[in-house]
Amino acid sequence: MTTMQNTAGVAPASPSRGLWGLGWRRLKRNRVGFVSLWIVAVYLLISVGGWFNLVGARWADEVGVPYAPPSWVKESPDDVLPPAPAEQAAAASSDLVSLSRAEDPIGKELTEAEKHVGEYADHTPPRLERLPFGGDLQGRDVIQKTLKGTATSIFVGVFGAVFSLLIGCVLGAVSGYFGGKTDDFLNWFYSVFTSVPDMLLLLSFAAVSGRGITTIVTVMALTSWTGTYRLVRAEYLKLKGREYVQAADAIGAGSGRKMFVHILPNISHLLLVQFSLLTVALIKYEAILSFLGFGVGVREVSLGSMLAEAPTELIQGYWWQMLAVTIAMSVLVTAFSLLVDALRDALDPRAAAK
Repeated sequence: MTTMQNTAGVAPASPSRGLWGLGWRRLKRNRVGFVSLWIVAVYLLISVGGWFNLVGARWADEVGVPYAPPSWVKESPDDVLPPAPAEQAAAASSDLVSLSRAEDPIGKELTEAEKHVGEYADHTPPRLERLPFGGDLQGRDVIQKTLKGTATSIFVGVFGAVFSLLIGCVLGAVSGYFGGKTDDFLNWFYSVFTSVPDMLLLLSFAAVSGRGITTIVTVMALTSWTGTYRLVRAEYLKLKGREYVQAADAIGAGSGRKMFVHILPNISHLLLVQFSLLTVALIKYEAILSFLGFGVGVREVSLGSMLAEAPTELIQGYWWQMLAVTIAMSVLVTAFSLLVDALRDALDPRAAAK
C-alpha cells in the first residue's frame, strides 16, 4: 500500500543553474571583480568608439602651442615654453643683414605679392596656450591622443588574443583528441617554438613584417598561442574518454563534431579566462614593441607610441603626456587583471558547485 505525501504549501524546487548562471551570480558577489568588469566595459566602449572614429577622431589636430601645459597646472616663473616657429624665424632673421627691395633679387616679386595679401585670409584658428591635459610637441591634445591610443592598444590586444586563441585551440584540440603521432609531432613543434624567448620572437617577426596595426595583430597571434595549446591539449586528453563523448561516438558523430560541439563547450570557461590573460599580455607587448619602434605606423597612435615620446619630453620637463599614458594603462591593466582573478574563481566548477 503506497502512501501519498501531502505536498500542498511546499515551495517548488528552484530551477537548476548552469555553470554560466552560477558564475555570473558568484561574480556579482565579488565586489572588486564586478567593479573591474564595469571599468573594462567602459574601456571597451571607448575602444569601439575609437575604432569608428567617434572617440579621439581629432587627435592629430594641432590645436595648441608646442608642449602646451595643462590648464589645471599653475603657471610659475620657471615655466618657459619653447618659442613658436614664427618667433624662431623672426629671431633668426634679426641676426642677418637685411637688404633693400632694390638690392633684393626677388624684391619686385615681393612688392607685387604684398598687394594681394588681403585676398588670402588665414582662417586657421589661433593656437591655445593651454589645453585640458596639456599638449605634445606638435600641439596635439593629450586627452584626444590618449583616447585614440587606448582604442588602438585594446584593438591590438583583443584581436591578437582572439586569433591566438583560435590557433592554440585548434592545435591543442587536434593534438589532445587524436594523440599518437599527431600529438608527438605537435608536441615537438611546441617544444621547438617555446625554446625561443617570446620577446625575441616578437621582435624578429616585427622586424621582418614591418610596422602597422595589422602586422602587430598577426605577429602577436603567431607568437602567443603556446599557452592556449598546452591548456586545450590537457583538457582534451582528460575529456575525450568521458561518457557523453562515447555516446556521441555511438550515434555516429564525426571527429570534428565530437571535438568542437561536445568537448569544446565544456572548456569554454577556461578559454574565457585564457582570453582575458592574453589580452592583458598583448596590450603590454604592444606597448613594448611601439616603444622600441616596431609597433604601429607613424600616422597611428597607441599607448606604446606615446610612451616612446616620453623620455625626450621628461628630459625637458614636460611630464603630462607620460602621466596620461601611465594612468590610462595602469587602470586598464589592473582592472583586467582583477577581472581575470574574479572570473577564474567564478567559473571554477568546483567552486560553483558549493
